[in-house]
Amino acid sequence: MARASEALRARGELLSTAPDKLEKLLGALALVMLAFVAAAVLRGMDEWGRVPGVVWLHLATIVVALVLTPVLLWRTRGTKGHRVLGYTWCAAMLATAIDSFFIRLQQPGQLSPIHALSFLTLVLVPVLVLAARRHDVYRHRRTVRGLIIGALLIAGFFTFPFHRLLGHWLFG
Repeated sequence: MARASEALRARGELLSTAPDKLEKLLGALALVMLAFVAAAVLRGMDEWGRVPGVVWLHLATIVVALVLTPVLLWRTRGTKGHRVLGYTWCAAMLATAIDSFFIRLQQPGQLSPIHALSFLTLVLVPVLVLAARRHDVYRHRRTVRGLIIGALLIAGFFTFPFHRLLGHWLFG
């Protein structure tokens, strides 16, 4: 058992795995982001043929993560199903982070500041998995929240300014 979890137990605090208000909100925001992505992709149908394959891979992996986020946050945790879906979510997040390094449409040949979140994701996903395997609920939960807020929601928000592909498709 990890130190943070032991400290909480020593103070008599329960390590509930039930979703709290923040996790309910994060799951809902993931669904909102998914709706925006879907709307943008559908509106951009006329331009699909000009989109590089690496962008389609990026969109596919992020959609997997967005779909699984509320499922993982709202359903029973610690089950075999949660672990399987969790590994799938982690694989989607890693694939999204890795393929983001090959998307350089805004500044060809250069990484943008948003790639810092990709680097962070490559570090935090293994931390997330190790925390879960060690049954360190506190660290696992904190890392999940950080990845969802930073790598899914904040990074996702920055795909919608008008000069970016999804923003162009959604807002014209």
